Amino acid sequence: MTANLRKLLSRGKTLRVPGAADALSARLIEAHGYECVYIGSYATAASRFAITDTGLLSLESLVEQARTIARAVRIPVIADAEGGFEVEETVLAFQDAGVAAIHIEDHTGPGKHTSAPQELRSMRDAADRIQAAVAARTDPGFLIVARSDAFWVHRDLEDCIARLQLYAEAGADMVFPTLVGARELAEVRRRVGKPLMIVDNPGEQHAGAAIVLYYAFSITRQFAALQRALADGKLASDTQPLEDFLGYKDAKGRNQ
Repeated sequence: MTANLRKLLSRGKTLRVPGAADALSARLIEAHGYECVYIGSYATAASRFAITDTGLLSLESLVEQARTIARAVRIPVIADAEGGFEVEETVLAFQDAGVAAIHIEDHTGPGKHTSAPQELRSMRDAADRIQAAVAARTDPGFLIVARSDAFWVHRDLEDCIARLQLYAEAGADMVFPTLVGARELAEVRRRVGKPLMIVDNPGEQHAGAAIVLYYAFSITRQFAALQRALADGKLASDTQPLEDFLGYKDAKGRNQ
């Protein structure tokens, strides 16, 4: 799968990658013709544990969710490795799970993704961790993506670019500036000589990005659909079975 992902990227076209919530949603993504699937910490936290994504997930939880998805599909899987944990162990674990690429971020500290003050690793420390991740892989095709949250957290584009330049020098295959708009994306692309991964930002142009992650695609739609179905089900009465609202029918249209 690592070779397949690199082949997809070699075409020079933006690869649009829907986020899965679980193995079933990943298989549906594949069935609809998408060439790659993503699993992030947001979807893993919600689907496996019904918690918010605040940096509480273990490496084991992230890897096992990625493993079930990789086993369910025949397309490359990109996975979120958070801050990298112990980076050598992380790389080998995701590699063993059948994942084709991971991204490692410089966001750290307690209270991540909450209203608490947000922290980033020092630029040098984060670069050293990327270098260690690159050195740890046993499959040279396995992609290491360096993510910086400097623009997202501090709205500091210069710091973000300086970080990504250093991470690229450390051997990252791609760089990932979070929540940049079209103008910032163009500047990162001009000054950092690596392919770009980004998160979809509705209303923004993605020209120049190698990969666009629609990270919450499946989990948000599944949640919304289930909410609607359950709310509709409350209207059921003795003469109108709940199954009519929830759509459980056999091949002949009979309630199951």
